[in-house]
Amino acid sequence: MALIVIIEDERDLLDLLEYHLEKEGYETFASLTVGPVKKLLEEEMPDLMIVDRNLPGVEGSEFVRQLREQGIEVPVIFLTAKVAESEIEEGFLRGGDDYITKPFNFKELLLRVRAVLRRSKPEESGAVRYRDITIRPRSHEVFVGERPVELTKLEFDLLLELVKNRNIVLSRDQLLERVWGDVGDYQDRTVNVAVNRLKEKIDPDKSKNYIKSVRGVGYQMC
Repeated sequence: MALIVIIEDERDLLDLLEYHLEKEGYETFASLTVGPVKKLLEEEMPDLMIVDRNLPGVEGSEFVRQLREQGIEVPVIFLTAKVAESEIEEGFLRGGDDYITKPFNFKELLLRVRAVLRRSKPEESGAVRYRDITIRPRSHEVFVGERPVELTKLEFDLLLELVKNRNIVLSRDQLLERVWGDVGDYQDRTVNVAVNRLKEKIDPDKSKNYIKSVRGVGYQMC
């Protein structure tokens, strides 16, 4: 499920954008200003941003330009009332991937969203994302932010199982069955040791606390 950030200072339009995108199956993060989005980007990289240019505090394309200077390359669609040819050119030069002027058609917007997502990361179709972790099952790659993480097959399968069930506490028996394939030949300590090894690799400085231990039950991504 792609995560789409929407920054729009008109509350009614923000709610409508959120509604239509979620109806299409996208996960959304909606904000009237750039402040909450800056905080989100410290933890998680969205798949796409839809950005108004007339924003309080900072002009939308200027905000995107700043992101590009920081090396943040998340695709951006500008959705704005700035319609002059020079303004459209400016939007692309500052890092926009597409430009839609208001008033607009929601059906066209959704088609453009699909097109930008398809163009941006075609090699990552099927990738699984959680916070700033990207898992690519086809190539067996894991990234925390931009940092590649070397995992054993067991650690990879364990991380993927936890991420796919991020809203559920998985018991040790469930993990043994789903990851190891058998509950009879292993003990709870096997799971504990593997989870601790995985934590060391994806969160070496223990600052992100991806995996929560639920005493007497099991583990959950948090």
